Amino acid sequence: MMTSTETSTDMIRFYNVTKRYPGGQTALDDVSFHVERGEFVFLTGSSGAGKTTLLKVIFRQESPSQGQILVNGRNVSSIPRKKVPFLRRSIGVVFQDFRLIHRKTVFENVTFVPKVLGVHLKDRRRIAYAALRRVGLAHRINAFPPELSGGEQQRVAIARAVINRPELLIADEPTGNLDPELSREILRLFLDINRQGTTILLATHDKDIIQRLGGRLLTLDSGRLASDQTLPPGELARHETPASPSFVTEDGNEYEDENSPDGEAYSFE
Repeated sequence: MMTSTETSTDMIRFYNVTKRYPGGQTALDDVSFHVERGEFVFLTGSSGAGKTTLLKVIFRQESPSQGQILVNGRNVSSIPRKKVPFLRRSIGVVFQDFRLIHRKTVFENVTFVPKVLGVHLKDRRRIAYAALRRVGLAHRINAFPPELSGGEQQRVAIARAVINRPELLIADEPTGNLDPELSREILRLFLDINRQGTTILLATHDKDIIQRLGGRLLTLDSGRLASDQTLPPGELARHETPASPSFVTEDGNEYEDENSPDGEAYSFE
């Protein structure tokens, strides 16, 4: 039953959420907020403010000590452990350290979860190509992570997160290991994904990328929600994303992908 404060437009809603760890450390302290479907929201705060913990309780890597968390209308805390994987199928997660498996190709990394779910190889090829094309890396589908730059590895991680077209995408400092130019490129990818309807909650301490996009900003301070504000639109928010994106390869040449997954340019060994 929907309450007067909860609406069908909510993707995330926190009700007085507190998270305490053994030993007494309080990571989140009586946090309440909501994120509507289709929103792009930044989460910021100093190191140790609680950003990572807040993201973890959304996809049930951690459980709150008090309060309730609704994700897409479901009470995350009450979901039985055996059904948590079903929750996570509707949530894409991007980490700062990429978390790619170095001994597996880009294709194998991106399709790891679909393979576990029993998706047929032909279908995995199709969705992997689509996800990698979306981030401008279809031409690197047979490469291994150590052969890629940091920016390319993060794009692979984003492709892996969106391969199942999740309704919600959460990212924990996704530009933390990248230089400013690559950070802006990654932000443009998130913006493009958001414009296609995916709700995004992005944790960062990078004031530059926040200002370049603008919009809603949640700030944590010692586990408490210190502010919830809306910034003026930045230059990226005013920039129209091209319908058919092109990207710059490592040698400085522009690459625009026009091949199909069945074309000779790609092989799926």
